[in-house]
Amino acid sequence: MPVHGGKLAARALKNAGVEVLFTLPGGHIMPLYDGCIDEGIRIIDVRHEQAAVHAADSWARCNPGSIGVAAITAGPGVTDGVTGIANAWRANSPILIFGGQGPFSQLRKGSLQEMDHLGVVRPITKFCDAVYQTDRIPEFVELAIRHAVSGIPGPAFLEIPMDTWNGQVEWEDAVMPRIRTQAPRLSPDRTEVKNALEVLQAAERPMLMAGTSVKWSNASPAMNRFISETHIPTYTNGMARGTVPFESPEFLNRSRRDAMEKIDCILLAGTLLDFRMRFGQTIPADAKIIQLEMDATLIGQNRGTDVPLVGNLACSFDLLVEEMQEQGVKLDFTSWRDELREIEDAAEAKVEAKLNSDESPLDPQRMCREVRDWLDTLDAPIVIGDGGDIVATAAKILPVRGEGAWMDPGPLGTLGVGMPFGLAAQLSHPDKRVVIVYGDGSFGLNGFEFDTAVRFNLPVIGIVGNDAAWGQMMRPQGAMLGWDRLDGTLLNPTRYDKVVEALGGHGEHVESPEELRPALERAAASGKPALINVMIKQDRDFKGGIYV
Repeated sequence: MPVHGGKLAARALKNAGVEVLFTLPGGHIMPLYDGCIDEGIRIIDVRHEQAAVHAADSWARCNPGSIGVAAITAGPGVTDGVTGIANAWRANSPILIFGGQGPFSQLRKGSLQEMDHLGVVRPITKFCDAVYQTDRIPEFVELAIRHAVSGIPGPAFLEIPMDTWNGQVEWEDAVMPRIRTQAPRLSPDRTEVKNALEVLQAAERPMLMAGTSVKWSNASPAMNRFISETHIPTYTNGMARGTVPFESPEFLNRSRRDAMEKIDCILLAGTLLDFRMRFGQTIPADAKIIQLEMDATLIGQNRGTDVPLVGNLACSFDLLVEEMQEQGVKLDFTSWRDELREIEDAAEAKVEAKLNSDESPLDPQRMCREVRDWLDTLDAPIVIGDGGDIVATAAKILPVRGEGAWMDPGPLGTLGVGMPFGLAAQLSHPDKRVVIVYGDGSFGLNGFEFDTAVRFNLPVIGIVGNDAAWGQMMRPQGAMLGWDRLDGTLLNPTRYDKVVEALGGHGEHVESPEELRPALERAAASGKPALINVMIKQDRDFKGGIYV
C-alpha cells in the first residue's frame, strides 16, 4: 500500500528515537503530522515558530544523546524560526528543523510563501538541503541528523516541498537507514596527551575552565575523575554549569578573576576564548594553554594554544588519567586550590551580606535569595534564565546542583527562550519542578507560550523581576546620553500575572520581600502553569560597560 512522504519522515524520526515534534501548523508540513500520529510521536504545537525551535533546542539539552526536532511552515514560518536556529547554532545544540516549501512543480513561479529558505539558514546551520524525491526522505533525515550530531554539534535544516511530502511510494521502495544520534567517540593524539601531562607537571598554579563541549561530549564523569586525581581548581561556564558537583572542594565560582591573574597554566575544556573569556586577553602572557576541543578548527581561536587535545573530551580526560597512572605521575594542586578557596569564601560572605534587603519594591538580590531558599527545598529542580540583568544576578546567587539543572540561551544571548525551554524541560522531566527566572522585557517575547503550557498541562513556574525597564540598556543609555534620554528603554509595570491567569494559569503579584515565599508555595501547590510577578527596584547605578 503506497504511503506519503510524511509517513516516511515520521518512521525515520521514530527510528532515531524521537519522541516529540515541536511545531506551529502550516499547510506546507501537514503530512508530517499524519506520520507522527501513526508513529506515536507527540506533537506539541506552540504559538510562534521561534518557540518551536527553542523548544527543540531545550529537548536536545535535556536529553543527552538525542536530537530535538521542530517543523515550521514556509516563508514567515521559516523566518520566524531563524532566531531559534541561530541560538542553537551558537549553543551547539543538535536539532533538526523541517522547513516547508511550495510545490517543487511551481518552483520560481511565485507560489504562496515561496522564498529561498536555504540561503537564509545556510550560515547558521551545520547542514541545510532540500529533498525532491519522496522515496529519499528517510535518507535525507539520516544525513541531516548525522551532520547535526557530529563533531561540534549544531542545527540541521531539511526543506521538503509540498509535492514531495504528498508524493506516494511503496514502503519497500524507500530505504529506511539506521540513524545514530550520537557520533563516534574520537580520541586525541597520544603524543599530545603526553605533552599536556608534561605541561601540568611543570605547573604550580593551573586552573581548569570547563565549557559547553563538556556537555556535548558527555564528559562530566571523566572530567571529575581527573579533577579528583589532581585537585585542580575548576570553574565552569556555558552548559558546563552543574557538570562539577556544587559540593566539590575543587569547584569555584567567585574567584575566577583572582585566579586568572596568577595562573601559569589553563586547561580550556570545551571553553572558547570568546567574549565570556575576554577573548583570552586576561590569561597571563606566559601562561601555558592546554585546549581540549571536539573540532580542530576551534584550536587557537583568539589565542595560541601550547597543547591541542582534539577529540571527545571524555576520551581526552580518560587518557590524561591513564597516562598519569602509566607514568606513575602524581599531580596535587591542593595548596593552590585552598588559596583560591579562601578568596572564594570571603567573596561569598560579602555577597551574602547583600541578600537581606527589606526594600519594597524588592532588591533583585533579595528576590533571588528568596527563590534560592525555596529551590533548596525541592528535589533537583531545573532553572531557566531568560533575561538580562535579573538573569545575571540569579546566575550568581542560585546554585546549580547538577548537570542540566540550569539553562540559559548561551552565547547568542537570545531573549524569549524561557517558556519554550520550559515546555521541553517539563516534557522531558515530568517529575521535576521547572522554574523560569524572567526579566519583564524578555517575558514579552514568548510569554504567550503559557497558553501552550496550559493546553498540555505542563506546570512550569515563571518568576518575573519587574522593574518596568530594559534595565541592562537603560543604565548605560542614561549614564552616557543623559537620564532625560531614556527613550526606548522604559516599560510599564504591567501585571503579567493577570495575563497568565487569563490564559488559564495561576498568577501571583508580589510587592514586598515577605510576600514572595508564600507566593512561590501557592504557585507550586496550584498544579497549573504559574507566573509570579515580582516588583523590583529600578536600579540606575551604572558601573560601566554596555554589555557586548
